[in-house]
Amino acid sequence: MTLRLRRYRWSDQQVVWELHRTCLAQVGIIAGDGVYYEDDIPHINRLYLADRGEFLVGEVAGSGVVAMGGLRRVDDETAELCRLRVHPDFQRRGFGRLVLEALEESAGRLGYRTLRGDTTLGQGAALELYRRAGWREVRREDRGGLVVVYGEKVLAPASSRHLTI
Repeated sequence: MTLRLRRYRWSDQQVVWELHRTCLAQVGIIAGDGVYYEDDIPHINRLYLADRGEFLVGEVAGSGVVAMGGLRRVDDETAELCRLRVHPDFQRRGFGRLVLEALEESAGRLGYRTLRGDTTLGQGAALELYRRAGWREVRREDRGGLVVVYGEKVLAPASSRHLTI
């Protein structure tokens, strides 16, 4: 089974929304808990793509969009990794790692030096994915009964990054 990554298109909005909700429900994150938000999804083109960011979707032939993730500009040197999701039926296949690696590469290409992101303590697979990718935990915060874990990764200088041709 192969995951094909491509840039988000406006026509992906509904499936991205559904994937987001499915993945959060899987780990018990619900609207109103202090962690859940989705106000960016209707504005992916403006908030991500048009503002020195990226938003990728991953497709599996015959199944459609099963993974996604975005980069959102924080400042000139920092981007936030957002919305890294893999549909529960397609987890444990390395798809999250592929999306994360592609977004880290995009961040470097876009000139960012640092990536930031967060997940919850209850999302063990996400925590392990970030740890294996070289992210470090910077703080924790209790919000709505959930422990939010904030992390960051300093990217290699542009001159030492691997370039894909």
